Amino acid sequence: MRPAVFLDRDGVINRPIIRGGKPYPPTSPEEVEILPGVIDALTALHEAGYWLIVVTNQPDVARSSTSKALVESINVRLQSELPLDAILTCFHDEPDRCDCRKPKPGLLLTAARDFEVDLSASFMVGDRWRDVEAGRRAGCRTIFIDYGYDERRPELYDFRAGSLLEAAEVILQEEKVK
Repeated sequence: MRPAVFLDRDGVINRPIIRGGKPYPPTSPEEVEILPGVIDALTALHEAGYWLIVVTNQPDVARSSTSKALVESINVRLQSELPLDAILTCFHDEPDRCDCRKPKPGLLLTAARDFEVDLSASFMVGDRWRDVEAGRRAGCRTIFIDYGYDERRPELYDFRAGSLLEAAEVILQEEKVK
């Protein structure tokens, strides 16, 4: 068993498109901008022995406002440029009542089974309440990257950070405390 750092995609790995104070995914692979410090953060976490697994909701596919192929092309680009072990995607919307759409922990539980992840030693890093809640439900420690979006905030989280690089520093410091 090995710990993982579960990562939301848009807002944690790549810059979201902000409209009306809320984050949205990029609309093409060319629009993807990897956030500053992400490569350094992921490299440090990978070298420390963590699985790096992206878990992302992409409900625009279910809403027919984007295609599954487009989402997958963005994921392929990110996997080709970053040291990620996997990207797991939920293509459903709320009415679908699936187990994989965050805040439900289905994507994390699937990854835990497939990669033999120790959830109690793992972290979920996200910029929205759904990410944090999914991590809590899976039994992970949680880090909320707070960008001050104009939307619901998580009620409980273990740590708050301003970027993935700050979150990685928290994780690596916590590892030393053990």
